[in-house]
Amino acid sequence: MRITNKIIQNNAMSNININKQLEDKYNTQMSTGAKISRPSDDPVIAIRALRLRTNLSQVTQYYEKNVPDATSWLKVTEASISTTVDVLTEMNKQCVKGSVGYDTAQDRQKILESLQALRDEIYSTGDADYAGRYVFTGYRTDLSLSFATDAKKAPSYKITEQLSRANVEDITYVDVADLDKVTTSDIGTTMESQVSQNTIHRIRLAYDNCDETAPVINYSGGSIAPQVMSINGTDDPYMEITKGTAEAIFIPETGEILLNDASYAALQATIDDVATQDVDEGEIAITYEKSKFVAGDLRPEHFYYCETTDKDGTVKKYNEEFLDPLNVNAQIINYDVGYNQTVRVNTLAKEVYTLDMGRDVDELVTSIQNVIDMEAKISDLKALLKRSDSTTDPTATQVQERLDAANKAGDMLKDKMQKDFEKGITKTQAYIDRANVALTATGNRQARVDLVANRLSAQQTSFKELTSDNEDADITEVAINLSSVELSYQAALMATGKIAQTTLLNYL
Repeated sequence: MRITNKIIQNNAMSNININKQLEDKYNTQMSTGAKISRPSDDPVIAIRALRLRTNLSQVTQYYEKNVPDATSWLKVTEASISTTVDVLTEMNKQCVKGSVGYDTAQDRQKILESLQALRDEIYSTGDADYAGRYVFTGYRTDLSLSFATDAKKAPSYKITEQLSRANVEDITYVDVADLDKVTTSDIGTTMESQVSQNTIHRIRLAYDNCDETAPVINYSGGSIAPQVMSINGTDDPYMEITKGTAEAIFIPETGEILLNDASYAALQATIDDVATQDVDEGEIAITYEKSKFVAGDLRPEHFYYCETTDKDGTVKKYNEEFLDPLNVNAQIINYDVGYNQTVRVNTLAKEVYTLDMGRDVDELVTSIQNVIDMEAKISDLKALLKRSDSTTDPTATQVQERLDAANKAGDMLKDKMQKDFEKGITKTQAYIDRANVALTATGNRQARVDLVANRLSAQQTSFKELTSDNEDADITEVAINLSSVELSYQAALMATGKIAQTTLLNYL
């Protein structure tokens, strides 16, 4: 085959162009630091890069966004529950102090003020928020746990409490007759025999100051319709229920339902049948209405099934799922923290707080205040008796009779107060245990998030290394290859130049 100069020139230019392409390739790798600049350079590297980048992006999202968000939420929750435990512990200490007995009104007043302050604090910790989202309110993260101000214009609530026979209790009621109305100018007519101590069956609702609409009590054996009696009425509802004529009496001011013996026995007989999981035969459902709330009151929609009615008549229902005995995971918030991995971050208010916490403190405060008030009456009667001359003043005998009655009432009220404090020790300890369970659960979730974070950190590092190995060029190797290609390119130019100088004319 005859090789002409033109063929030699074309082949030389083609080879030189190949060297130029290689030089451009290595020069691009040197300047960009990447093995390829377009998918067609190496489809295998390109496909692997897409997969690795997707995995790295997901891991980064979990590790740098989701995990820190979950951690922050859990830390805020943990801090709030810890504060709640501290408040409950202090409340327990005050109950211990009260149970050992204090002889002076000043000491009792100090305990009373401490309990009131602790009561106000315990629910305020439940309004903790993370990034503007309340952490204890389930899906309603935009709604505070308690009312911030007096809600006189709030919609009327129809609340359904789902209780059991454990909520039907016996309390001690001291009937002081008219001793609470005694003044130095009017000592009344109360005799010692009129002062008595009675055991009352009752159900205490979650709220006091309810509407005067009669509540409805439904249970598996039937229903009870209490009659409404005011605490400030002519008749004493606590003494009225002891007569047994009314099956139940509802006191709106105190939020109590008093039961006669027959109603008490009927409710105590309600027992859940384990064979029917979709029905709770032991449930005692009480529906009542409340339209006035004060600052610090817990919102019913976070704890109970309830309905609200606005002024325009609009009815809104909350927590219908609470009526389902099988629904145990209502309003749980989970965070994705890994591939097919979720962690629960929220703690529901009802897992830490109960409205009984505040109600128990209110009753302790009332019990202390009753003793303080009666001691003041006794002091006034003693002073009045001291000023009276039993030989000339015919009222001295009456004053002594009132004083004897007041002393009896005072002893009964002190005994009741001490027993209330003893019950308070048990109840506050139960609340502490309840809060500690929630605190432990939160800590366990945080520990799991920490483990996931450690694993994600390792995965992120691994994917970064794999991505780098797949996409990043070895600069040392590229530099050597670039130098080699440049040398080959220069050599090719020189060789081609020499060959191009020789033509057929040189041989003629």
